[in-house]
Amino acid sequence: MVGDGHRRAGTSLRAAQDAAGVPAGFWTGRGLPAVGLAAGDVVTERQAALLIGEGRHPDADRIEHERLAAGDDPAKARRATVLGRPIEHNQSPATEKAKERSPWLAMDLVFRAPSTAQIAWALCDDKHRMVLELCQDIARDKTLAWLEEAVAEIRWGSGGKHRAPIRDGLIVGVFRHYESRARESRPLLHDHAVVSIRARRPDGKWGNWYQDRMLAHIVAAGTLYSLYFMEEVSARLGWAWEPREVTAGKRPVMEIAGIDWRLIGWQSTRRQQIADALPAIVADYEATQGHPPGERAAYALGQQAADRTRPPKRKDPRSLTELRELWRKSAIRAYGADVIDQLAERARAAAAAVWARVRPTVDIALAAVDVAAVVYVMRGAFKRHHLLAEARRHLAYVLRGRPHQPGLDEQIVQSAVDEYTRPASRRMMTADLRALYPDDTEDQAVLRPLTRARTKSPYERARLAAGGLTARAHAVRRADRLNSRTRPHIVAVPATPSPKPRPDRTGRNRALATDVATVEQNRRTFETAAAEMAARLQDGIRERAAARRPRPQPATTPPRTQQPVQPAPGRTTPTGGVT
Repeated sequence: MVGDGHRRAGTSLRAAQDAAGVPAGFWTGRGLPAVGLAAGDVVTERQAALLIGEGRHPDADRIEHERLAAGDDPAKARRATVLGRPIEHNQSPATEKAKERSPWLAMDLVFRAPSTAQIAWALCDDKHRMVLELCQDIARDKTLAWLEEAVAEIRWGSGGKHRAPIRDGLIVGVFRHYESRARESRPLLHDHAVVSIRARRPDGKWGNWYQDRMLAHIVAAGTLYSLYFMEEVSARLGWAWEPREVTAGKRPVMEIAGIDWRLIGWQSTRRQQIADALPAIVADYEATQGHPPGERAAYALGQQAADRTRPPKRKDPRSLTELRELWRKSAIRAYGADVIDQLAERARAAAAAVWARVRPTVDIALAAVDVAAVVYVMRGAFKRHHLLAEARRHLAYVLRGRPHQPGLDEQIVQSAVDEYTRPASRRMMTADLRALYPDDTEDQAVLRPLTRARTKSPYERARLAAGGLTARAHAVRRADRLNSRTRPHIVAVPATPSPKPRPDRTGRNRALATDVATVEQNRRTFETAAAEMAARLQDGIRERAAARRPRPQPATTPPRTQQPVQPAPGRTTPTGGVT
């Protein structure tokens, strides 16, 4: 609540926030009216202590005083201020496994912009800084609204047998921070959205919303926030986005085009600190376990490196104005004033190049193939929210900041579920290989080894598989288009009957199950016809050239005007192209 500053004992929350140079927190969420709060109200220290610290009404002091004045005993008066189950229930000896339980009263969701956006926010002028902060606000609020509407649900009853969407909405306290924990202060604009776990059931009673469902959709929420942030920045500043590979073989991240990537190393000093400490931790693991770490173990070791290199909080308070001056001087010393002063201009110039090169169009059918292939290779068995997160990554890469139609991500997911998945268990699904890899032995011989190339990272294998499937879908579409198009009268193409599509398990015909042999047959037919037509054109050119030569005349014959040469019947003069 006070950023990375140090709060001395006896100092009020607002005074500590002013000294630390961070703004006061504020309330947001559709559940505020149920507890007498309004969006934009400042989060006071007592409200946070009651709601987030004890799970009680933020105005519990007044309610308890009124109950005591009405004659209630202290225990009953206090119980009237509790939203749901009191936290003392978790600490009671009568509670099963009481010592293993701890009250969970809030969840901290952190909204952080990409590195190049952090650089532009810190080093550009105040106009660009305010626009980027507005983009941060809009993207954060839209993501929280999606969590309220589509994700948050509440359970009650024995074993949580009753489930329903929350009645009002979430109660969220937002706290904005400006810098990272690096030893040298570095810009890191991010918001901590502290979501209270208390919510109301449809019958009006208070309880806890379902934490596991919220945790399962965290990645999907993060990709949605990134998508919204990119769209707002592109719409308001005219900047575009391009992928950047942070680690070889890993998933790339989207960054603002035109901003010098060298500045990312200046901004992300914590990443270098972790990278420097990681080799020693990995060596200890290999010496203990006798083998290199796998993917999960490598992630856990990275967390250990982050914890070991985590510096203490800064104790000297600085305002945002002081921080921006410090950051600008540091960046100019490292890369020069020309690079820093022209950040916005170069971003606009790079955006024009990106928009000229990239077509911001989304093909739902091809996107469904790509999403299903990537998620299958990365996870094997998956759920709907895994497809949703990948669909939003696909939109971010294809659109590069252009706005997407609302619900387009859900359409891609639904198409992938309907066409390319099958049940794997009661709660999981997996890819339908008969749909992704139709009965074409050539495709299976090419694609399946790519998904099992263990020398490559999972994401590299996923992109190889998705690229192969997308190329095959393009080939099938091209074959269908050529079969249905009217042929020119010069080129005689034998009519090839379209193969009968193979119905899937639901009885629908799959357009992607067209025989690939049709494509090869059409290609050979057109190549032969083109060669014949080219030979005929060459013969006609030679005949007309011979006809235009002047004929020798006898010396005694008076000169006469030569008549124009007419082309041979049935031929026309070529105009520079194949009809």
